[in-house]
Amino acid sequence: MKPRPMKATIKDVAKLAGVSFKTVSRVINREPSVGEELQAKVWKAIEELNYQPNLSARQLRGTPSFIAFIYDNPNSHYVVEMQHGILEECKRQGFELLIHPVSSAEEDHIDEVKKLLSNGHIAGLVLTPPFSESAELIDVLNSRDMAHVRILSSDSSSEYEGPCVLIDDYNAAFDITRYLVGLGHRDIAFLGGHQERDSSSEQRLGGYLAALEEAGLSRQDELILSGEYSFDSGSERTTKLLGLDASPTAIFACNDEIAAGALFAARIQQVAVPQQLSIIGFEDSPFSRQSWPKLTTAHQPNSEIAAGAARILTENIRSSRQGKQSEKPAVLEFKPELVVRDSTCPA
Repeated sequence: MKPRPMKATIKDVAKLAGVSFKTVSRVINREPSVGEELQAKVWKAIEELNYQPNLSARQLRGTPSFIAFIYDNPNSHYVVEMQHGILEECKRQGFELLIHPVSSAEEDHIDEVKKLLSNGHIAGLVLTPPFSESAELIDVLNSRDMAHVRILSSDSSSEYEGPCVLIDDYNAAFDITRYLVGLGHRDIAFLGGHQERDSSSEQRLGGYLAALEEAGLSRQDELILSGEYSFDSGSERTTKLLGLDASPTAIFACNDEIAAGALFAARIQQVAVPQQLSIIGFEDSPFSRQSWPKLTTAHQPNSEIAAGAARILTENIRSSRQGKQSEKPAVLEFKPELVVRDSTCPA
């Protein structure tokens, strides 16, 4: 039986790179004090030796090394894309990712987050709605000096404290509705989430109504239905809409799962899409490309959004450890862009 090969150590890396092991440690921890030439030597040696940093040792030294992704979202595609984006950035920055779903409907969800933070391994959190919108949770994190970044639906009337990534849902929804109006549609339904606890749905509703107003069209409350971000919810609400005396000629669904449910309900009711009913989704998930006809939608780059959030967070953590404080919190902005496919046509 052959002896198992010895795992490379930090000293092996230092020897091969011709630097001190402290320099190797600084490079692994992404400290900016090491010049680019030395960094390149160290990373080359790490690759040649297939060196794996000792995560448990870093934790024992009291340096938290996990980024926690906190979410409550039934959309599996959204969650997977967010995880992918955060994970890729964590790898680049030398952090580990902890994925932790929390039900915001539970009364003790704040206590659950507090318990997660108590283990001492968490360096920072990436927060998505509804947690990114929770003033109570943000107060808890600030009181503990816990680094965090929020992913939010932007509101031009609001000012945002701390680092965040803003999604321009309002103008994306305005563009979608204006596009449908331009096709000649006048009775356009809106299938959203719960406006009272979902700012993205609220902002999309605002953009939808603004585009109607611009076109001189009146709001029709019977065509505006809130619900869940799910296939079943989209199907149920579309069935209700198609039962109206004056049913809509177009549907703007707040995500692609709702839109796919709307498409299914139309098919059951033998309503031709797009000839009799145009349907638009939001997000550009696999639902939009795998349905028939393929869904017109708004492309939201979730992986890119998540990676940007993780980059802001890890840079803030590193700066804080070095005693540096940025004058102005970092903010990234994204606007979902219309993607025209086969599920829409002139009225």
